[in-house]
Amino acid sequence: MAYDTDIQISICGSAGDGTIAVGDIFKRAMAHIGYRVIAFDQYPAEIRGFGKCIARTRVATSRVYSMKGYSDVLVSLNDLHAIPHVGEVRNYGALIYDSAPMSAVAEGAHISGHLKPGHIPYALPMREVSELATGANRSRNFVALGFVAGLYQLPQDAFHHAIAAKFESKAAAVTKSALAAFDSGFEAGAASYQFDDVRIDAPRGRKSTHEARMMTGNGAIVQGCLDAGIETFFGYPITPATGIMEHLAVEMPRHGGRLVQTEDEIAAISAAIGAGYAGSRAATATSGPGLSLMTEMMGLGVMAEVPVVIFVSQRGGPSTGLPTKTEQSDLNLAVWGGHGDARRIVLAPTNVEGCRRCAGRAFEIAEQFQVPVIVLVDLYLSNRYETVFLQDENEFLPKNWKPATTPGAGYRRYELTTDGVSPRCIPGEAGGIHTATGLEHDEYGNPSDNSGTHSLMTQKRHEKLQAAIKHPGINFTKRFGDSGKVEVGLLTWGSSFGEALEAMLLAQQEGIRCAAMKVVMLSPFPVRSVLRFYKDCQQILVPELNYTGQFAKLLTSEIALPVTRISHATGAPLDVANLVEAIRRAARKHRRRHNAA
Repeated sequence: MAYDTDIQISICGSAGDGTIAVGDIFKRAMAHIGYRVIAFDQYPAEIRGFGKCIARTRVATSRVYSMKGYSDVLVSLNDLHAIPHVGEVRNYGALIYDSAPMSAVAEGAHISGHLKPGHIPYALPMREVSELATGANRSRNFVALGFVAGLYQLPQDAFHHAIAAKFESKAAAVTKSALAAFDSGFEAGAASYQFDDVRIDAPRGRKSTHEARMMTGNGAIVQGCLDAGIETFFGYPITPATGIMEHLAVEMPRHGGRLVQTEDEIAAISAAIGAGYAGSRAATATSGPGLSLMTEMMGLGVMAEVPVVIFVSQRGGPSTGLPTKTEQSDLNLAVWGGHGDARRIVLAPTNVEGCRRCAGRAFEIAEQFQVPVIVLVDLYLSNRYETVFLQDENEFLPKNWKPATTPGAGYRRYELTTDGVSPRCIPGEAGGIHTATGLEHDEYGNPSDNSGTHSLMTQKRHEKLQAAIKHPGINFTKRFGDSGKVEVGLLTWGSSFGEALEAMLLAQQEGIRCAAMKVVMLSPFPVRSVLRFYKDCQQILVPELNYTGQFAKLLTSEIALPVTRISHATGAPLDVANLVEAIRRAARKHRRRHNAA
């Protein structure tokens, strides 16, 4: 009998144990088999060291939107790191650990002494099995991976394929050793009796005309850039945005593009604006500290009306903060950061596929409205893996700015038009000579400090962006859940929307009329659609990953109506169980008011 698989497996170890490596192989093998996969890894900030690493992978036959708040299976490669996470394993979930460590351990230091009454232990002599299979104990991680695959009767060849792909650039002996350790662990798992109630059924066939791939949010941004025809990229490394530049450095030369690593973030945004001014599809990528340095040059992009795309992956702050933890605390900086009324467009995708779509559309929007566009993600979304289905054909538009029909003498680069968008000539185009400056200017680009000119140009730069809300090919807001009037509505943005959607679905199962809306365009703000949603909800909850409720404040400033903030700054994604409880409290509050009336 077919049923829906939905399990989460966590592998916990120390840096150097190969935790992230086998986690990567596991998720790729499961995606290859045909499951829907979402995965998120935790690792220390140190480049080299002995910090904790956790590879979490959620595997399902149907689409899922977030990581679970608990694990069905915990694999310990390092007991000291894994012990604090024993409590995250659900009742009748499994714990797999090394039953024969290399040396005696201190009292209380072995994970077997921390199991709860409802946990199912699987004691596996990982070190011994590794030594027998490979002559060394370094492959304990592959023994554990093989044990999981054998215990749950997963296709062995899918893992062989994933292991070979992982080490295709290494010496053949590396792959051979990993496969030997995996197969030995697989035999041990297959020969073990399964005591827990974790089941992984074969996925049912899915019909799709699109290519299925495992991608991170950063990888999807790269794909979107390439699909949209990015021509130039300038960047400076910073966690967690570095992966965008690293992947583009490999791919752009193959597509005829150029990438330069600059000396700092100021140089990166300056060069990107210069390339955009010259007519190139140009971008840069950074995180919060880098965006702080870029704000002055973004003002130039606004004033000179130059298209450029800036990818920003948020992390814990302020200052250097928590480089390897997630947070949604750069919204204020992205929307308002900078001097003067430097209005720009800000998009915030909510999942990995959305990262690809927003990246590609950002180039279209930047060119159409001649303005910097920020695509705002965070570490959770940048590093999160999901199974995505790519379009068969490129869906993004070629260069699409408003051309100057009759350039020549008297060409007005900043002409005041009915839609606020001026005809554009790029350097070298016949008859397109004009002045571009960071100073306020008249329609010809000539510097002007006239108060009337400043007022008109400021109005032009702001009002032209309102039409961006109607840009085709992307949903800037979207409602999910019950239609019509509901007891509780959730309004959220970015990576947190997955947890909000999961919580909404669970609340619906309890009989609570509930709906959720994601807001993808943060600037300009889609007031009308948000107001329509607000009027259908008895109470509005706004969950987000920051301390001060930055999205809630932006929301209330735009619609002037109260909301209930659910703000967390823990460095980790939102907890679905906590959100469900918040929905329950809101529903009870509404029902008490209704009954009293």
